[in-house]
Amino acid sequence: MNKLPAPLLAKISWRLLPFLLLMYILAFLDRANVGFAKAAFQADTGISNAAFALGAGIFFAGYALLEVPSNLIMHRVGARIWMCRIMVTWGLVSTAMMFAHNETTFYILRFLLGVAEAGFFPGVILYLTYWFPAAHRGQAMGFFYFGAPLAFILGSPLSGLLLEMDGVANLFGWQWMFAVTGIVTVAVGIWAYFHLNNRPADATWLSDDERKLLQDILDREERAKGPQSHSLLAALTQPAVLYLALIYLLIQASVYGVVFYLPTQVAGLLGMKVGWLVGLVTAIPWVCALLAAWLIPGFADRRQQHRRVASVTLVVAALGMAVSVSVNSPLIGIAALCFAAAGFISVQPVFWTFPSSTLSGSAAAGGIALINSMGAVGGFTAPIVKNWIEGALQSPAAGLYLLATTTLLAAILVLGVRARASSALQPATH
Repeated sequence: MNKLPAPLLAKISWRLLPFLLLMYILAFLDRANVGFAKAAFQADTGISNAAFALGAGIFFAGYALLEVPSNLIMHRVGARIWMCRIMVTWGLVSTAMMFAHNETTFYILRFLLGVAEAGFFPGVILYLTYWFPAAHRGQAMGFFYFGAPLAFILGSPLSGLLLEMDGVANLFGWQWMFAVTGIVTVAVGIWAYFHLNNRPADATWLSDDERKLLQDILDREERAKGPQSHSLLAALTQPAVLYLALIYLLIQASVYGVVFYLPTQVAGLLGMKVGWLVGLVTAIPWVCALLAAWLIPGFADRRQQHRRVASVTLVVAALGMAVSVSVNSPLIGIAALCFAAAGFISVQPVFWTFPSSTLSGSAAAGGIALINSMGAVGGFTAPIVKNWIEGALQSPAAGLYLLATTTLLAAILVLGVRARASSALQPATH
């Protein structure tokens, strides 16, 4: 497997990964904010639990709708223009969430937020394939995935603090939360235009020899994938890609079924309302996830055991979710959530090594976006199904038990990825 010299790898990593990490922190915080705002937002607007669940999930309808075209556009026009566009528009819509005073405006703005943000995550995954050879990609994606736990570690206390600004300038605390995070996102989006380079050939911060070495390695890997992998239609209809899309749907259903309700769950364990202290405690599972996101993808890269590592981490996540709603002890409950968060955050960079190692060109842009779109479908359905089953069974724990079951199913299915993924390299038969 082709590897970069350590100094060149460090140079590329320090230039790109911290900035991409900042972008992902804002993206994940933007999605998680609705969970922090839940209690106060519903109290101030009168929105029901069912309406909140639909609004939380409808983000993913807009997101999934435009994932593939957005990623194809980025593949054509480059990351600096398209990432700037994505972040500026989602920041503006996020700021406008402060004006969501009823169910209709809540639904519309959540849908528009999904439309604006569509293509961000698969765009970054695709962008990493332009800069990091396969030998380093899992670790690079693991660093990028720091954004999710860091969004909670830094954002949980911040969101709780902003919620306590209730009445300042005659605004509700949740309005301050949406406004502040939205404005910061717009600023970072403008910065992205000046900071990102589309490809190694555009990187003036690399020497001519460094650019040539990096591009030669990437070109060799592209040729090894075979010419058929460049077909967009073939990629979107490959059983291997559809199989990965199903697995990612199950993973993301579990992730967002937990994320949207985590502050409320922690508040219930502590017997407190959502505020600064609950936000601080909510950050604890994400500290564990941060450590796992660094250690586990690197371990999988070194051992080349991505399939087994992904399966084990999903089992850990499932057990953590199940235990967290099975106990009355706050200490045990928070500890279980630590395992859940560590599992479903660390599995994702490992998972993304599967499609990125078999697809290239427009096929990679479309295939990665399709897989992520199915994840968005999982994010859309999870809050709705969770709310429905808890109401139907009159059990607040039923939703997480169901999500734990779907996570175990994903753990089983991921064991079949290796054989199926290899078929993506075979010539299409249609």
